[in-house]
Amino acid sequence: MLNGMAVALIDSGLGLLPTAGWLRHLRPDLDLVLCMDPEGMPWGPRSESSITQRVLTAAEAVAGMEIDAIVVPCNTASVTALEALRAMFEPGVPVVGTVPAVKPAAAAGEPFAVWATAATTASDYQARLIGAFANGQPVERVACLGLAEAVERGDLAAVHDAIAAAARRTPEHCTGVVLGCTHYPLVSAEIAASLPAVSTLYDSAEAVARQTLRRLDLPERPDTDLGTIEVLLSGHAGALPASAHAFPLGRAIASGERITRDLLPVAAARTPGH
Repeated sequence: MLNGMAVALIDSGLGLLPTAGWLRHLRPDLDLVLCMDPEGMPWGPRSESSITQRVLTAAEAVAGMEIDAIVVPCNTASVTALEALRAMFEPGVPVVGTVPAVKPAAAAGEPFAVWATAATTASDYQARLIGAFANGQPVERVACLGLAEAVERGDLAAVHDAIAAAARRTPEHCTGVVLGCTHYPLVSAEIAASLPAVSTLYDSAEAVARQTLRRLDLPERPDTDLGTIEVLLSGHAGALPASAHAFPLGRAIASGERITRDLLPVAAARTPGH
C-alpha cells in the first residue's frame, strides 16, 4: 500500500534505477512504484506505436494507485510516448521525461562525445538533439555495442568488454562524455575509469529527479523517513530482477534502504527534465 506522495517510474528495465536512486536520496519519504516491462523489452527496436502502447499500458497499471507524478527515465520512451502520457494524465498528474544531457555538455565549451546504443546513435532523434543544443560544435557519436544489454543482464564481464570497446572508439580530444542511455549510469564509475582524458560524464538522472520534485512542489529533504518501494513487472506485482543486484545501487533499492550519495552515478549533469 502507498502511504504518502507517490511517484511511478516507467521504463522497460533497469534504466529506471538511477533516477529512482536520486529520488530516494533527495526525498526518501516518497513512495516509488517501479514499472518495468520484461514481457516487452527491449523497447528500442520496436515501432513508435508499439513503444507508446507499452508505456501507456504500464501507466494504466498505476492509474488507480493515487500516483502524484509519473517519470519516464528512458530516452526512447520519452521522445516517443511523452505526449500521449501527458494527454492521459496532465494537468492532474505531472509527467516528466528524460533527454540525454547534450545541452550542458555543449555549454561547457569543450569537445565531447555521446555514448548511446547503436539504434540511438543512428537515429534522427539524436541528430536533432545535437543539432538543437550543440551550438554548431562537432560532437563525436559513439555506439556502445551491447552495453545496455549487458547491464540489463547484470553481466559484469560483458559490461567490461563493451565499455573497453567504446572507450577505444572515443577520440582522445574529448574531455566530456554524455551518457545517452539511462542504463549507463549504473556503470559510470567503470566508464570514467576507462576514459582517463575525460573530466566529466554528463547524465540526466539527478536533474530529472529534481525536476520531479519541482513539479510536485517538494523541497529536497534527505533526512525524511523512508517511503515504500513497489515493483510492477509488465503490470504484475513482483520484485526487481536478479540482475539489479549486480550493481550497488540496484541492491540498495531492492533492499529498500536509504540511498547515500556514494551509491549514485558520478558527475550527474544538471540538465532539466522536460
